[in-house]
Amino acid sequence: MALMKVKFDLKKRVKLAQMLWLMYWFSIMAGVLVFSMGLFFKIELRKRSELMDNNESHFVPNILIGVGLLACFLNASGGKICYDSLDSTKFVKWKTVLKPFLICCLFFNFLLIVTAVMCFAMRIPLEFTLAEGLKNGMKYYKDTDTPGRCYMKRTLDLMQMEFRCCGNNNYKDWFEIQWVSNRYLDFSSKEVKDRISSNVDGKYLMDGVPFSCCNPSSPRPCIQQQITNNSAHYSYDHYTEDLNIWKRGCRDALVSYYGGMMNTIGILVLMVTLLQIAVMIGLQYVNTSLSTLVNPEDPESESEGWILEKTVKETFTDIMAKMKAMGKGSQVDEGANEEAVATVS
Repeated sequence: MALMKVKFDLKKRVKLAQMLWLMYWFSIMAGVLVFSMGLFFKIELRKRSELMDNNESHFVPNILIGVGLLACFLNASGGKICYDSLDSTKFVKWKTVLKPFLICCLFFNFLLIVTAVMCFAMRIPLEFTLAEGLKNGMKYYKDTDTPGRCYMKRTLDLMQMEFRCCGNNNYKDWFEIQWVSNRYLDFSSKEVKDRISSNVDGKYLMDGVPFSCCNPSSPRPCIQQQITNNSAHYSYDHYTEDLNIWKRGCRDALVSYYGGMMNTIGILVLMVTLLQIAVMIGLQYVNTSLSTLVNPEDPESESEGWILEKTVKETFTDIMAKMKAMGKGSQVDEGANEEAVATVS
């Protein structure tokens, strides 16, 4: 028994084909949107590629770009098929390719679901790559004269100002690294000598942060040096006072930004998947309704359409039986080849 069988006459078939043709155009625009979102996300990652520990984060936007292009191609082909189905004589040339085309659409829908899952799951690896990338980037903040690292200071400063964040986990990360270049330190100064000698690695560490960590909304002038020294500033207590530097870490800020973007794209891909499933089912109805015309020479005759020729259980059983038959066939061929080799020897 066919699954979800529907009777069609000429009027119903024409309406179905016209509606599907329109839906395919919406699907093409959805494919363009997926492509655009993938391209936009790739550009956003490129802007801060210096802060990424690896290039694996570009895998998902590349998949989105490919899926968007494939969606445009498949939907344009499906729209052409629906347009030709209005004329039964034109539809004849599509009969041989329609079944493989529907199978391709089925695999494409599966690919869309996998892509959506990857979008939602990307937050976890992105957090790890940003943690390591930001940590290394902060170490290179002072290397403005080193080729390949000379723009790291600008990149970090712009990022901290744009995302209103400071450091990797928080502003205290800057206390653990030397972010001031030696060329700007007076080594004849006792303070500089004391700070360097007090550190095992001979680095100039201090309880200060770059200017880009300052919160411009704070009414108090920015305290970016001696942050933990209460006596260095009038009426100041860094334990209780609301600091006028950003408290949020940049890793959390960037993960939230990219994660929110990927969640939005994932929801979009799921919506596109639902649309693709709908047009695929509609195309199957068009195919079966035209293939079961009572009188193929009379386009006005009635016909029946369905999603599956048998029930889901029967279809699954048939597929498994065919796969087993193919497996047995390959085993028989291997056995025959071995016998032939033995006979020759």
